[in-house]
Amino acid sequence: MSHFRRPSIATGLLVGLAALALAGCETTAVQPVEPAAPAAVPTLPPAFPPQNLVGRWGLTAYHVEADRERTITAAGNQCRNPYVITMGPSGGVMMHLADQSNATELALKGAPGGKTYVGPKDEPPGAADDREVVSFDGRVLILRWMDPEVQSRYGTMVYVRCGAEGQKRPKPKAKPKPRAPAAPKPVQPPIQRQ
Repeated sequence: MSHFRRPSIATGLLVGLAALALAGCETTAVQPVEPAAPAAVPTLPPAFPPQNLVGRWGLTAYHVEADRERTITAAGNQCRNPYVITMGPSGGVMMHLADQSNATELALKGAPGGKTYVGPKDEPPGAADDREVVSFDGRVLILRWMDPEVQSRYGTMVYVRCGAEGQKRPKPKAKPKPRAPAAPKPVQPPIQRQ
């Protein structure tokens, strides 16, 4: 029978210390890999000037694309309590950022692909505080938040331009009710002569 000799604890410690000493002799240090900075998106002219956003707007939002048309109609009904966008002192527009109670001056920023964003002037187009202009036809403005967490809370914002100050919004025309057939007129018996 053969007997195996167990190494002593002291021998194990010596081998471990020798390994550490040799590892310390490594001449090239491992450099941590830094993530590449995202490519800066150039700011281009926006698709429309900020003056086109100034005015009174009915405001609502939706989370499901199927609700878009219904939400546009609902936004038009919010003109009793409009969201007001004014010009800022530096040529931007005064609007609210997410979770802010005071309006901030925001810039319109163009980006490649014909995209337009509304957000802080000092940030590149498409930054987390920006909203992408999904569509704008002069009457209906649809904005999507770039920050996914904010988008999940606020939804896609729908602004519908209200009429001029003091102007009543035209009521939708009521559909004419179908006429019931007219009841026959009572017939007067003829007058008999005697």
